[in-house]
Amino acid sequence: MNFHDKLIIAIDFDGTIVEERYPGIGKPRLFAFETLRKLQEDGHRLILWTFRSGKTLTEAVDFCKKNGINFYAVNKSYAEEDLDDTKSRKIYADLFIDDRNIGGVLGWGEIYQMITNEIPNMKVQKKKKGFFGLFK
Repeated sequence: MNFHDKLIIAIDFDGTIVEERYPGIGKPRLFAFETLRKLQEDGHRLILWTFRSGKTLTEAVDFCKKNGINFYAVNKSYAEEDLDDTKSRKIYADLFIDDRNIGGVLGWGEIYQMITNEIPNMKVQKKKKGFFGLFK
């Protein structure tokens, strides 16, 4: 895929951005937030598209904000959209990234490459050594 235009990308939370721990919040998947930040820097609009609602949705949105991601919209096609029973809950997006795809979710580096045809320049965050790490 080579997308020259800016895309609207809908992204699931549980099992996609973070490991599956619903209703809790799992650990971030490797390179998830780095990739999402890079996609935003590239000008793509990101929508959080998740089963979560109420308190668990607020927790997920806050977790993403804490990790540098502010979504264009959450569970809507655009922030100002009013949902009612006369409208479909399916949102408009150019791409959907979800762990429930056939074949599951790819790694975030692969996802970035598919969208941009570029190799991402992402650095692995070094883990802090604990006390016992001194003896290795």
